[in-house]
Amino acid sequence: MSEFIEKVVTAILQGDRLDRETALRLAAEPEAEQLWQGADRIRKHVHGSRFSLCAIINARSGRCSEDCRFCAQSARHRSGIDEYDSIAPTEALRLAEENDRYGVHRLSLVTSGRSADEALLAQLARIYQKISNNCRLKLCGSLGLLTPDKARLIRKMGVSRYHCNLEGSRHFFPRVCTTHTWEEKVETLRLAREAGLSLCSGGIIGMGEDMADRIDLALELRELKVDSIPLNILTPIPGTPLGDLQPLAVEEILTTIALFRCIYPEAVLRIAGGRQQLASDQYRCFTAGANGAMVGNYLTTSGSAIEDDLRNFTALGFSFG
Repeated sequence: MSEFIEKVVTAILQGDRLDRETALRLAAEPEAEQLWQGADRIRKHVHGSRFSLCAIINARSGRCSEDCRFCAQSARHRSGIDEYDSIAPTEALRLAEENDRYGVHRLSLVTSGRSADEALLAQLARIYQKISNNCRLKLCGSLGLLTPDKARLIRKMGVSRYHCNLEGSRHFFPRVCTTHTWEEKVETLRLAREAGLSLCSGGIIGMGEDMADRIDLALELRELKVDSIPLNILTPIPGTPLGDLQPLAVEEILTTIALFRCIYPEAVLRIAGGRQQLASDQYRCFTAGANGAMVGNYLTTSGSAIEDDLRNFTALGFSFG
């Protein structure tokens, strides 16, 4: 048993903040399972058995001007996805009501593109209103880069949380995208908070970054004081520049999750896209510090059945109230 891991976990439980050097040492420890268990102790100490469920609706698909190398929605890639300008309000409401019946807590409309224009925002406002009138769901938005006016308008629509993934650390981001910057994403998060929105921001692992890059991302998210961290596992999609990458081993994923929990105990650590690649091993993620999940389908890939997720989360001792 590693005395170092136990010492660090105990210090975090007592309120200490993990620094970069110590996080790098944890990542190199051979007793990975002890680290996973320690991170889950931290999760239980801070959050108890509470589990956060969210879902997304792909409200505008494809034809995106940006060149994010992982993304099937970029017009620069040939991934063969369905493309449409705006989801029909009746279909959005159907999906929202289905998630509401399962007890999902939060629902986000997600749009492709650098930023939602006024016409699209007007369409989304009507959809948000329909969902608000018929469902108990808390509303989130992932509508691209913001201006102060757009941030305030989105808040007036009834949205309470804004999502904008950093995707990778500040150092690694130029290898992910060149048509917008990491700093522009941070500015969008700042504008969302100023408008009264809580923040959801995370990233994707498995894009060629190393563990130091992931630690840097976790530290940056802690500095930004985001409320929810969606951690995605790259699904290599044919037709995208990252389509030929090999998926990460489950042990590396679990260590990454544990490090995020150790670095930022207070955040909801939400396992999102890509976990379906792990089959039944995906539920091990929730024994290494994660306490939330995106359920249902993702933007351009299919997820696990919600019934299966709820059954497995309950078996792990989580509650959803």
